[in-house]
Amino acid sequence: MSELPPRDQSDPGESFDEIIAAETERDPDLAVIEAGSRTLRTQGGPPQSDVPARPEDPEVDKALREVEAELATRWGETKLEPSVTRISALMDVLGEPQRSYPSIHITGTNGKTSTARMIEALLGAFELRTGRYTSPHVQSITERISLDGAPIRPERFIETYQDIKPYVEMVDAQQEYRLSFFEVLTGMAYAAFADAPVDVAVVEVGMGGSWDATNVIDGDVAVVTPIDLDHTDRLGGTPGEIAGEKAGIIKTGATVIMAQQPVDAAQVLLKKAVDVDATVAREGLEFGVVARQVAVGGQLLTLRGLGGEYTEVYLPLHGAHQAHNAAVALAAVEAFFGVGAQRAESLDIDTVRKAFAAVASPGRLEIVRRSPTVVLDAAHNPAGARAAAEAIGEAFQFSRLIGVVGASGDKNVRGLLEAFEPVFAEVVVTQNSSHRAMDADELAAIAVEVFGEERVQVEPRLPDALEAAITLAEEEGEFAGGGVFVTGSVITVGEARLLLGKG
Repeated sequence: MSELPPRDQSDPGESFDEIIAAETERDPDLAVIEAGSRTLRTQGGPPQSDVPARPEDPEVDKALREVEAELATRWGETKLEPSVTRISALMDVLGEPQRSYPSIHITGTNGKTSTARMIEALLGAFELRTGRYTSPHVQSITERISLDGAPIRPERFIETYQDIKPYVEMVDAQQEYRLSFFEVLTGMAYAAFADAPVDVAVVEVGMGGSWDATNVIDGDVAVVTPIDLDHTDRLGGTPGEIAGEKAGIIKTGATVIMAQQPVDAAQVLLKKAVDVDATVAREGLEFGVVARQVAVGGQLLTLRGLGGEYTEVYLPLHGAHQAHNAAVALAAVEAFFGVGAQRAESLDIDTVRKAFAAVASPGRLEIVRRSPTVVLDAAHNPAGARAAAEAIGEAFQFSRLIGVVGASGDKNVRGLLEAFEPVFAEVVVTQNSSHRAMDADELAAIAVEVFGEERVQVEPRLPDALEAAITLAEEEGEFAGGGVFVTGSVITVGEARLLLGKG
């Protein structure tokens, strides 16, 4: 295995296992909540665009609804036939658009979305045109495909769909199963990126890696964010088993940027890198977080990259997990530019600082209201919940925090509630509008076991849950520091965001 040279050899006896033995707990495995966050950005470059509303032009809105209706007839994202056969066939008839630009491919359980946004911001700051593909969407389907840091225009989304539709139908007719919703959107993203054209694509997997529809790209850089237990029914019951699926994005000769991992996951990823002669850079060895301190609206970082140290980097996001995501993103962009391999010098520090200062990762500790303060965080698995709970204490000084939780039925809800139990004085359980949402009464039964009956309130409708939580927080008094924390699902957070007037 070829390997990037370590930057710090002050303790050569320190074993790799000792460094990565402690499982890191990071941001939840979500796709992006496409929204600008003004409250978390206190300095930096131009703000990223907000969640797009419905098109103002009624004809465009009608056409977009027709596309959405057609896509809705296909298999949803929770119904999978693990194979890249159909998407490969679509790419073939489209002329392999995904091979017309280099790409950075991101997998992992926690932190993918924040890392993708940071990578996109860094590349854009270095004047590269970017395409970013993420899932799921919260308020508009157009959020899934971004060009130059902004969701694709509805008109262009419609045009892209109409352009590839004949080819989609051709593949449908040849395959045992029709292309799924996610596969068609992946094809649209790759076609839109080629048409733009982009200089580089930043692509998150939908789930796993090996058989994910995105995995028809040859990622020059493969990023593996922290792996934890999630989607265990499809990916495996241990971090090592899950890593086996996620390692599928590591291609021959690629550079692998690997966040700190559980030992069994790290072993699987390193073995795959050896098998395909990939170069590996590991957090805690070749790169990492040197120092961090809490700052107004975020944190101030010193990061060690593949080309040296980057000091006084302001990141307008809260939590240690976001600092680690920043280190991973920086290393990924350095690797893309050949730092640590073809060249030894670091990236321009002022450009790096400007990029990080402009980063937003909405839905992660996002403040959407004051007096009382209402914070949104789309943690949906125990690891993400633990990271969020830790960051709450560091970033906020709530005297009493009320949780609003609406979760999906296929998640480890007990583990999520247990992670938040130490920081929530009371919890209001609810449910979102998704068909995957856990029934509020079922969720309440679990919450009572975790919190005790006196700390649990049930409000099946999300608007009622928000009102109840705000009322409970206000019992502390206007200046007492009560707050509300909405979490449990990307859908819950997205719907709460709308109800609270954001987007």
